[in-house]
Amino acid sequence: MDAIELLKHDHRMVEQLFRDYHAAASETQRRGVIELAVRELSKHAALEEMMFYPMARKVLPDGARKIDEHLSEHLAVKKLLLALDKLPAGDDREGDLMTQLKREIEEHVREEEGELMPELREHVSQQDLDELGRLIDEAKRSAPTRPHPNAPDQPPALTVIGPVAAAYDRFRDRLQGRPST
Repeated sequence: MDAIELLKHDHRMVEQLFRDYHAAASETQRRGVIELAVRELSKHAALEEMMFYPMARKVLPDGARKIDEHLSEHLAVKKLLLALDKLPAGDDREGDLMTQLKREIEEHVREEEGELMPELREHVSQQDLDELGRLIDEAKRSAPTRPHPNAPDQPPALTVIGPVAAAYDRFRDRLQGRPST
């Protein structure tokens, strides 16, 4: 699967998580959906920042400006994810935070799928998109599982910090009895 299709698949999965949150029959189920959303969105954002955005920044006309906008959106999402991750179960703010997160994600997906991804497809060969997709899929197993809004969001600093954050996240997940895959 090429990188664009892989990232779109992630988008569909997150959209399903929002539906699952609203359909959850108990606080325990809602909390489980939140934990899954935090983990999957954290991995997705980190992989876009480490692998997808650097390619787009390099090959697209005005790529630096476009990617800076997406990184700004990622920061807002990571702050919401951090707030949700730290929120105790049953906290009254949970629903509002999930509503804000859904709104941010919907806008981000609309811009990525409507503008960035089609433009990138025009400027990158299918072979390169396939290779990047393979690399992103492989990297999912070792990507950070928690939001790090204060971490660098661009290489080269991100390339150094990302694996350290991922190792820490997976260690913390194990200590807390959370799945990390």
